[in-house]
Parts: sequence; C-alpha cells; structure tokens
Amino acid sequence: MPPTEAGTPTWLSEEDCDLDAFRSLVEQSTEQHAYPSAERTEQNVLVYAGDRIRDLAATPGGRRAVQAELVRALLDGPGVVVLTGAFTDPGVVDAASGVFDALIEEERSTGTARGDHFAEAGANDRVWNALDKMALRAPEVFADYYANDMLALVSEAWLGPAYQMTSQINVVNPGGAAQSAHRDYHLGFLSQEQAAAYPAHVHRLSPVLTLQGAVAHCDMPVESGPTLFLPYSQKYEPGYLAWRRPEFVAYFDEHHVQLPLEKGDAVFFNPALLHAAGHNRTADVKRMANLLQVSSAFGRAMETVDRQAMADAVFPVLLRRKEEGASESWLRHVVAATAEGYPFPTDLDLDPPVGGLAPPSQADTLWQAIAEGWAPARLRQELQAGAERRRS
Repeated sequence: MPPTEAGTPTWLSEEDCDLDAFRSLVEQSTEQHAYPSAERTEQNVLVYAGDRIRDLAATPGGRRAVQAELVRALLDGPGVVVLTGAFTDPGVVDAASGVFDALIEEERSTGTARGDHFAEAGANDRVWNALDKMALRAPEVFADYYANDMLALVSEAWLGPAYQMTSQINVVNPGGAAQSAHRDYHLGFLSQEQAAAYPAHVHRLSPVLTLQGAVAHCDMPVESGPTLFLPYSQKYEPGYLAWRRPEFVAYFDEHHVQLPLEKGDAVFFNPALLHAAGHNRTADVKRMANLLQVSSAFGRAMETVDRQAMADAVFPVLLRRKEEGASESWLRHVVAATAEGYPFPTDLDLDPPVGGLAPPSQADTLWQAIAEGWAPARLRQELQAGAERRRS
C-alpha cells in the first residue's frame, strides 16, 4: 500500500488485512462511564433507555449532548447502540406489522422470489422498498410510525439534516439460517476487486454516508436469532477487504455478541461494523424486523423511492394531524421520512436558487403546503412542477 507524504496509505489491498491488528482493535471493553447517557453495557454494547434519552434530549443543548454521545459510540466506541422502548406505543408497531404482513402475503401470492444480500433465497420473507409501499397503502400508519422521535434523533446525529429514510422488512421464519458476516452499503456491496479500486479515504468515508438500524416488531429472544455484532470492528480500516477472508469469518463466528430485543426496541449501528442476522432456532417465532437504511443527503440511497407519490399520499394525514394538534416536531419527523430533503441534482437553468444558494427541496415544498394549508391538488401540481424543473 503506497503511503501518502503524511504516511497514511493511499490504497488498501487484501495484503493489508492483519488479524492480529484487527484483534487489537476489537478486543477492548466498553467503559460505561465514558457514555453517561447509557443505561448499561451488555456484552460490550451500549444500551440506552428510550424514556431517559427523551428526557435528556428535551432541550436543544441536551439534544446536542445526547447526539454527540451517540456519534462517539457509533464512530469510535462499540459501533452499535440499542434503544429500549424506542417505540412506546405497541399499537403503532402492531399496525405497521399488519401492513407488512399484508405486503408479504401479496408478494408471496405473485410468486415473486425475494432475495437476500447475505443469506440464501427462501430463508426468510423480505419486502424491498417497504417505506414507499407503506406510505402509499397506509399513510395514517406510516405517519404514526415515522413520526418516531428516536428514529429522527439518531438519524440526524449520524447524518445531519435532510437524511433519506429507506426500509426493508425481513422476517426470519423458524429454522431460518443465519446470514454470513459482512459490512454493509456502500463498499460492503462491492467485490474485493471493486472495493480495492477505491482509495483509502473513500473506505473511511463510506460508513458515514449511511446509518443502519432495525426496529423489533416482535419480542426477539436470543434463540430467535437477533442480529450478531462484533463491537469495534468498524474501526478496522481494511475491513471492506477483510470480511470475506476465512480467518476473519472464523474470528467473527467465535467472538460475536447477540442481544435479545423486545417489541418496540431499536438497534442502530455503523454500517462498517461486522454483523449478520442470526439463526432462528425457535419453532414458533417469526422474527420480524423493519430494517432501516438511512442515507446522507450527500450520498446515494440503495433503493429508488417515489417520494413525490409518498408526499401526495401522506399530505392529507399531515394536514389532519396538524388540525388535531400534532406538534411541529412530530410533523417534521414525518416530512423527513417522506420527502426528498436535498435540492440537488437539478437543472439550474430551470430551477435556479432564489433567495439563497439552493432552490427549494421537495421537503421544503411539502412543509410550506402544511404550514399554509394547501389543497392536495395544489401540492400535487407544485411537486410535479418541481420534478419537471429538475429534469435536464
């Protein structure tokens, strides 16, 4: 690996993958006193109580302090955090589960195979692009679900504003085998040769473009196979070239940790953390999780989402909830999960910046419509006009 003048590598290769160096990073203990907002550590993973986090984040200064701690935990700490009670109303989770079950049955009836990136096809039930599908089929359920304050808190902490939510449903049925250990999107989805073609600084950049998360839609005892993690493995720079190597796979298999979850809990982790869905060894637990992949405004999400159609579908719900007294933060959380929050790329001849350095984003338009009480037809017209301006 030729070094730069400063001595850091410009390129990485499989020859840089050293298991001893890897062990020196991952074989450390999480010191809870360094994370004062955490309720406890469990198997080196930081566990936060949702109610306590809500109290601590109730002021702007408190919110920033909690977010700073979460960023440290995901970047330099164990790389994974659990939020117990992220969803306080089980009815919200159950309503979403009902929508997901209906989607699974609908897609199963078509005979369409749903593959998995890191498990054999048929090992589970998978719904791709569940965000879009849920918004269009059940906008009320969508709004209640994605108004969740903990999803917004962690997404904003890791990615900043204008993050883009996507979601896939994964149900691991009884007997479903574990995934293979892996890193995730972006570089984690490339072959060894493709990943090695990107310079080292891109290997460092890739994890901060995405936040991985999962919401438990049922109680998940360990025997049902909740996600396996290797704390601190996100810190290993050549990790995108190491995770397929047999010695690293064997180390993961021997040293991973696994925490039980309850319905409504959420787990968030750095996408560079070595992880894998576990083996469902139960006879009767259909382990359902809503897998969240949240993308930076400056990156590319994995899934194509029709956010214009989502905004049109959810807008009447938002107007009604505003009239019923929903808070601004509640409404903004739903807008963030629904509409495109970043105004680029666009055609600046047709869509010039007015009153600033950038034209209004789709989310800006949706929020204006909520604030001013537009008719749905006007919003549809404005969103379509904006889409036309962004086309070259």
